[in-house]
Amino acid sequence: MTFQIVIFAVIAAVLLFQLYNVLGKKVGRQPEDNPKPIAVPAALGGAAEAPKGPVADPALTAAIAGLKARDPNFDPHRFLEGARQAYETIVGAYAKGDREALRPLLTDKVMGSFEAGIAAREARGDAESAELVHAPRADLELATAEGDRALAKVRFLAEVRGSLTPSGGETVTEERRTAEIWTFERRLGTSDPNWALARVEPATA
Repeated sequence: MTFQIVIFAVIAAVLLFQLYNVLGKKVGRQPEDNPKPIAVPAALGGAAEAPKGPVADPALTAAIAGLKARDPNFDPHRFLEGARQAYETIVGAYAKGDREALRPLLTDKVMGSFEAGIAAREARGDAESAELVHAPRADLELATAEGDRALAKVRFLAEVRGSLTPSGGETVTEERRTAEIWTFERRLGTSDPNWALARVEPATA
């Protein structure tokens, strides 16, 4: 019984908590890294229209205005729709170990961290799955330009149902609520409008 309790406690933090444990470190591209552009599915930069409305926070409004001065096509509402889709894809793909689905959505360093986590899980013979109980809530925290990069931070609130099947063990499933801030980035001055995930960190709900 004690062993089962310990296993359940470990599983409670395996999935998304593992993401920001790894990615909360300084793993996003830094200016000195001289990163190359990485393609991301058009969900984060496509031309589909989304409902528009005022941005309430004056500081955020000013930051967005500064970004739009460098990137006139930036639309915060359309961006959030794409970011929400990327969130759902990344959470599910990481749990399944789907490297091909992850690669175009992540910066090089973040992809390296994901690959390390997936490889460790595969070496243990564990199997995971994850699904969102409800559509995640996504709120834009920051959108700005730094040097040759556009940066956007999104606070995600979600309820995730995760399952872990240890090698030779029984599947354990649990639901947990998560609050995280994901930082996306893209290179300015290029024809590619797509964004990539550069950092994940815990947030208050």
